[in-house]
Amino acid sequence: MTASAAASTPTNSPGRVLFASLIGTTIEFFDFYIYATAAVLVFPHLFFPQGDPTTATLQSFATFALAFIARPVGSALFGHFGDRVGRKATLVAALLTMGISTVLIGLLPTYAQVGIVAPLLLALCRLGQGIGLGGEWGGAVLLATENAPPGKRAWYGMFPQLGAPLGFLCSTGIFLLLTEVMDDAQFLAWGWRIPFVASAVLVFVGLWVRLSITETPDFQKALDRDERVKVPMLTTVREHPVALVTGTFALVATFVLFYLMTVFALSWGTSKLGYAREHFLMLQMAGVLFFALTIPVSALYADRFGRRNAMIVATLLIIGFGFLFAPLLESGSDLGVLAFLALGLGAMGLTYGPCGTILAEMFPTAVRYTGASLAFNLAGILGASPAPYIATRLGERYGLASVGWYLAAMAGLTLVALLVMPRRR
Repeated sequence: MTASAAASTPTNSPGRVLFASLIGTTIEFFDFYIYATAAVLVFPHLFFPQGDPTTATLQSFATFALAFIARPVGSALFGHFGDRVGRKATLVAALLTMGISTVLIGLLPTYAQVGIVAPLLLALCRLGQGIGLGGEWGGAVLLATENAPPGKRAWYGMFPQLGAPLGFLCSTGIFLLLTEVMDDAQFLAWGWRIPFVASAVLVFVGLWVRLSITETPDFQKALDRDERVKVPMLTTVREHPVALVTGTFALVATFVLFYLMTVFALSWGTSKLGYAREHFLMLQMAGVLFFALTIPVSALYADRFGRRNAMIVATLLIIGFGFLFAPLLESGSDLGVLAFLALGLGAMGLTYGPCGTILAEMFPTAVRYTGASLAFNLAGILGASPAPYIATRLGERYGLASVGWYLAAMAGLTLVALLVMPRRR
């Protein structure tokens, strides 16, 4: 490429890059979390046979888990095109897949209207959500990190991670607003549909922002050097198996912790501890602020002392939190529950901030979209998808302390993976 051609090549401003990576994941996680909240508050009552409430809740959690099974499919599909065609076009397609699936959930008939077809359609849309998010996260992280200046990769890489707490705050906030302005009958009849249908507006905003960006410098260099591989998934599995396996287990504790602190805690708090739905959601929103605050703290630490060291420290804190899980949640006071949420979600931010950067740096550019996305979403299958179900079963049979032991054990697996993972410059 000549000097004049290089000079005329459009570049992304830092503000545009960071906003595009943040807004997309915020929308994606908003869509994902409104499902998680509805899986506790709405779907057991409207989409499954009525009888035993615990059985209906477990069936709802089973559809919740479907998205995590679909996410590796999204990783393979969108990762292929992200590594072959480019980050920008693939990110747009992933956002559309997620957005359309979410809007359709808000239009579905209930079990009382169409019987068994209702949960089947719900499961199908949930699979669509999972496929979309499977392609979204990796692309957003690469959009940020591949545009980052030297010494700031973790800082840039944490901006898409901020989409998780922001999406949670938005989704919880809208459910709280709805429960304030309508009674339970109205909410279950039609009010719950509003967040799903209204997400279409957010999707259009995300598309507008992402269509305005250009390709990342790293991918453009790979194109110029003709480094693309024919089948990125095959190359990832064949040539980078250790990075894939250790990267997956390095994030298991992250997923287990978050879905215990959100989906399981909401379900247990409202069904077993006697908290009103609105009251517990308010406590969760306060706890998520600590999640948002510790993400940039962990990124600064990771840029200075290393991504792996930052995640090891966070994982040790998660293990310690496992022993405090039951005493704090069962304290019987708002202060104790708030401490439970603040500590757990604060530790979540410490591990979540650098995890995108550490995965992106484990794979070469030619398979980075596929490798990072696949490891992230396989961790979701092992960690997040069964977490609410397993925790509910353990809590019912052995008490809440067993849920804390489960969290500590999964964090132990993550610690081992972090200690043995290969390092790539």
